[in-house]
Amino acid sequence: MSEAEELSASNVIVADLTQRFGPDAAVQETVDGIPTIWVDKAQIQDVMRYLKGESATRYELMFDLSAIDERARQNREGQPDSDFTVFYHMISLSGDTDLRIKVALEDGESVDSIESIYPVANWYEREAFDMFGMKFDDHPNLQRILTPALWEGHPLRKEHPARATEMDPFEMTPEFQKAQQDALRFVPEDWGMSLEAKHTDFMFLNLGPNHPSVHGVFRIALQLDGEIIVEAVPDIGYHHRASEKMSERQSWHTYIPYTDRIDYLGGVMNNLPYVMNVEKMAGIEVPERAQVIRIMMSEFFRIASHLLFYGTFAQDVGQMSPVFYMFADRERLFSIVEAITGGRMHPSWFRIGGVSQDLPDGWDKMILDFCDYMPARLDHYDKMAMQNKILQRRTKGIGTYNTQEGLDWGITGASLRATGSDWDLRKKRPYSMYDQFEFDVPTADAGDCYARCEVRVEEIRQSLRIIRQCAENMPAGDYKSRHRSATPPLKERTMQDIETLIHHFLNVSWGPVVPPGESTTIVEATKGWNSYYSVSDGGTMTYRTRIRTPSFPALQQIPLISRGFMVADLIAIIASIDFVMADVDR
Repeated sequence: MSEAEELSASNVIVADLTQRFGPDAAVQETVDGIPTIWVDKAQIQDVMRYLKGESATRYELMFDLSAIDERARQNREGQPDSDFTVFYHMISLSGDTDLRIKVALEDGESVDSIESIYPVANWYEREAFDMFGMKFDDHPNLQRILTPALWEGHPLRKEHPARATEMDPFEMTPEFQKAQQDALRFVPEDWGMSLEAKHTDFMFLNLGPNHPSVHGVFRIALQLDGEIIVEAVPDIGYHHRASEKMSERQSWHTYIPYTDRIDYLGGVMNNLPYVMNVEKMAGIEVPERAQVIRIMMSEFFRIASHLLFYGTFAQDVGQMSPVFYMFADRERLFSIVEAITGGRMHPSWFRIGGVSQDLPDGWDKMILDFCDYMPARLDHYDKMAMQNKILQRRTKGIGTYNTQEGLDWGITGASLRATGSDWDLRKKRPYSMYDQFEFDVPTADAGDCYARCEVRVEEIRQSLRIIRQCAENMPAGDYKSRHRSATPPLKERTMQDIETLIHHFLNVSWGPVVPPGESTTIVEATKGWNSYYSVSDGGTMTYRTRIRTPSFPALQQIPLISRGFMVADLIAIIASIDFVMADVDR
């Protein structure tokens, strides 16, 4: 859809909503241009039902849901006065357009749950309750999800301390320890499970949080009838580090390394949506050379992530050899990343305005050698793994869902494309010059474990195509913008005059001042769609940063796609999801 067509579609939905839901539906201008409409809290379910099933443009995907503590914010021109805001980011894939719905709440007020309309909202509403204390009426299980059951306070409220030094010294009294142990006791009824049914006594099994097949500190409570799964309830939060809270005490620039640790297999791919979002808010135009370098390095990390997925996927269903071959290739890839960035898994190399430094001498030879080397390796892996009859029997027809079910549960990226959808943001909404590259969007139709692996394997080949085009057609010019807010400024300019030196010092120590505003940037990350929603209050650090990750909703879907299968099938399902727990818990 062209920019003019998208604007026209946006105007239609705004006019439609304001006409249907009365004068209380106010429109807010945002930096990203996404139509943002405030509705009365009593209307939220009606609005969501209309958007999903009645409007001319159907919003199939409830992409994100969270909140903002507005009580310390200074710049809120044109917005309703409130203590808190609950926002809903809606995406129409059929109409290729976005919409942001907002609800204003006073402290202590509640809003209706939309879980019955968009199932994916279940965990997002629980997260908003956990982080902000938001109440969602008629939610089936409104309990903490990322913090322990006995945690005091709500971490993303402004009065909650942001540093351990602001808290009292930790003390574990015998009484407190007993209370914590009691809170951890597994009670099946509390998890929505029954102890028995007619002619059946169920068995209960904990898978994780330290089992190798759950790929991190992740727990699934299983209700079993023999080896058949009756219920599988995911339990997350063991890896929660309050990454969004950390952003509120870091400058725009010094927060970049924290983004690396979200999907810790994605490297600079995590930096990309964050720096692009800040650049959008600050009005920074990134040079072509920097954009192409970013694409090249992002695709390298897509390959690195997919190689790890590919090897561990085969390992989880019983093949030992592939993971050793694929890790060797991953090490070869990281040697190139290290030569260019100075780092390996977490180089924190992208900067506001471009990248940290220019490409080193001989960079193109290393990259082209890798592009020549990998295709034959992939052909070998295809014979070793994908054509293996045992792997096929373990994964075909297991954990199946269709496109509509995937969207209901917030699935994006390769896992959605395995259901036949061709939605790839790099093609549908090109960013950072992706429209200048030739590559295909791999899809599959089965929507099962095998299809999810099949799509990712072909994506490695397509990433190699993109990387080769970057190496053979790298533009000349600056590797970083000369805009005043680019951080840090080009170092070679600092010795020209004292004003530039002072500017460099301030931008390194404090970072740029970003004008008041709100913006979201979404990218096609390694595991699906990753977005950063930033709110600036006109200072040197963010007022609120929201990180929407693809792994969080993917784990919520596990009960739906695992019921009726066996425990061994669940291992294949978990392996096929391709998630990282830091991406889930943040």
